[in-house]
Amino acid sequence: MMTDPDLIIFDCDGVLIDSEVLSCRCLSEVLAGYGVQLGVDQALDLFLGRSVTAVFEHYEALGHSIPERFAAELRAGVRAAFLSSLCPIAGVSSVLEDLRIPHCIASSSDLDRVSFSLSLTGLAPHFGTRLYTSQMVKRGKPAPDLFLYAAERMQVDPHRTLVIEDSVSGVKAGKAAGMTVWGFVGGSHYQSRDGKAILREAGADRVFERMADFWRTDRQGE
Repeated sequence: MMTDPDLIIFDCDGVLIDSEVLSCRCLSEVLAGYGVQLGVDQALDLFLGRSVTAVFEHYEALGHSIPERFAAELRAGVRAAFLSSLCPIAGVSSVLEDLRIPHCIASSSDLDRVSFSLSLTGLAPHFGTRLYTSQMVKRGKPAPDLFLYAAERMQVDPHRTLVIEDSVSGVKAGKAAGMTVWGFVGGSHYQSRDGKAILREAGADRVFERMADFWRTDRQGE
């Protein structure tokens, strides 16, 4: 297991902030306004770790044309939900405070949302401007583009990079980039599902559920 990487890339939603259920609830509500029924669990299954572009493409393929204004409505809904309820993942501040390895974020969310989320939860100082999002590459997760872009910007070999991810698409993207991937299942979206099995099947090299176990190398933490 890689315990001495040259770079650690964190996903944001579901790894640093407990946002996935809030986001999927908003997605469900906004889509309902367009006559599209999507439950929160379905939203998690289909779009966890994916960008808004993936939502447009999914419904386009089904013959459901979603208006362009949908993205702005979703953004406003998510912002309101985050303002009232967003929390950092328990224990993540301690991990980041103790980290002496270069680190950055690679997220499927847009830059404004990532910056807003980090600011709201007090995590922004840990990353500064080292924020990379799917807007910056041609293909979002599960393609490796975003992780490769982040490693390039951080001037680190992908094979010396550790990725922390909570979604199948993110795990697959990290592995496709030739990186070591640890799956994290401590977010509230995994309370009623077997996240460990899901992420292991996707190819995660290790799966853990508490940030307190971040550096544990024994098998108990997995």
